[in-house]
Amino acid sequence: MKIAQVAPPWVAVPPKGYGGIEWMVSLLADGLVERGHDVTLFATGDSETRATLESTFEVAPGPAFNNSIWHDTVHQLRAHGDPGRFDLIHQHTYWSGLVAAMLLDMPVVHTLHRSFTDEMRRVYELVADRMWFVAISEDQRSHMPELRYAGVVHNGIDVSMYPLREEKEDFLLFIGRSHPDKGPRRAVDAAVAAGLPLVMAVKSAEPVELEHWQKEVMPALPEGTQVLHEIPHEQKVDLLQRARAVLFPIDWEEPFGLVMIEAMACGTPVVATPRGAVAEIIEDGETGFIVPVESYAEAAVEAIKRANDLDRRALRRHVEERFSADAMVAAYEAVYARVLTLGG
Repeated sequence: MKIAQVAPPWVAVPPKGYGGIEWMVSLLADGLVERGHDVTLFATGDSETRATLESTFEVAPGPAFNNSIWHDTVHQLRAHGDPGRFDLIHQHTYWSGLVAAMLLDMPVVHTLHRSFTDEMRRVYELVADRMWFVAISEDQRSHMPELRYAGVVHNGIDVSMYPLREEKEDFLLFIGRSHPDKGPRRAVDAAVAAGLPLVMAVKSAEPVELEHWQKEVMPALPEGTQVLHEIPHEQKVDLLQRARAVLFPIDWEEPFGLVMIEAMACGTPVVATPRGAVAEIIEDGETGFIVPVESYAEAAVEAIKRANDLDRRALRRHVEERFSADAMVAAYEAVYARVLTLGG
């Protein structure tokens, strides 16, 4: 197949720091090339890929420009300049790309990498039968079942990039955006209640993230908390390998949650809340723990005590069997075959 992969135009593929969507696009594009497909990746010029790279912006503007309509429009105009050379276009971004899909007489696949806000629901309603949607979890699909779905494909990782480590150290880890929905303050409260040091690798670039960090999280940080920003992959893996547990105290319908499978691949359990796709990813009491949002700090203390009782190798097998890059690529191949059979 001749496939166009259209990545968001704000962060390189793969990302140098924070960027879950960009990691998925990177693994998918490379995996499809390995399987013999002709793949063109539309991404920033500082991206690295086995596919043919085409770019409008030589260097990624960075996460502070996330959702920049100007960057997205220029990027999408380049991607749709000659659509006839592809069998299908796979959109991983939105806004201008969704408008372009309305004008194309060819199959367009759109992965729903984000949750359904009121604004996005209104956009998707207008293109509901004009493209093929892929949900990244069954939970996500359930929140807008009226779209034309080509399937559900869980995100995957290159498991070899997350080596197993069975020996853990006595600290807790939070990785994510400094947004109220992500629960960084709940992570701080849990670490304090457990009496364990906390390492926080946070993204604080957008206004809401900066405000929450400065007003709610920073004042509550206990002495000795290690705060990191935009860490490279190698440092993230090192932390995931060594932590006793990863805290994932979300309070929103997160459609997937990549850090959960990254942690489990390293043999590190996740203490999460029952929101979004968490129950599809974690086997409670086997590969991690699912505790209430309302009493997260207190419940997390008991879960953290049980963390050392889990079989580290079982955590890794869980990821290898269900959330590997190979499994993701194979699932997308099946999606593409179905779309091309049924047509645009």
